[in-house]
Amino acid sequence: MEINSLSVRGTRILAHVLQSFSKLCDPLFRPDRWRAYLTVIGAAAAVFAFSNSTAADPIAPDRIEVIDGDTIRIDGRSPSHRLVGFNAPETFRAANPAEHELGLKAAERLRALVRAGNLDYTEVPCSCRPGTEGTPACNHGRRCGTLRAAGEDVGEILIREGLAVPFICGRTGCPPTPGGESHHRPQPALPRRPR
Repeated sequence: MEINSLSVRGTRILAHVLQSFSKLCDPLFRPDRWRAYLTVIGAAAAVFAFSNSTAADPIAPDRIEVIDGDTIRIDGRSPSHRLVGFNAPETFRAANPAEHELGLKAAERLRALVRAGNLDYTEVPCSCRPGTEGTPACNHGRRCGTLRAAGEDVGEILIREGLAVPFICGRTGCPPTPGGESHHRPQPALPRRPR
């Protein structure tokens, strides 16, 4: 089991702050120290919140294989990883040729972002019913994560460029997709007719 060194360091700092608190601000003997008491509690809360945050891990571009606009494979191993927070058009199960073409563009753009490097990947829990994480009943057995390129989430880049749409799931499931998953895929803009 890997332990986040930031979390261990943050926990040590928190323990030190709380020990110092008892010496610095005993309200029974030093009532004038309430301001210091509140400052110490605020600092301890901030350290605790920071120590429990998950830092992204740098990842080399050659470790990532792009499956489609929102799915990657790391180190050639299964299961694949579904990038969260956005939905890119389908390529393998596209509802129509326009969706397939847009899906290919989204996948190629994600490949370009990966090739450019400066990547950070964070694995996150999938939005699944309790007890189904890591099984076919949860996200088709895929893992979930976020990928950042040069400090920006790749999903935000694809959304901004019209190659994906936001797709935010809850803790134990995703919003319904009436008409199938492709219903929430971005559609290419139709050409305007001359007036």
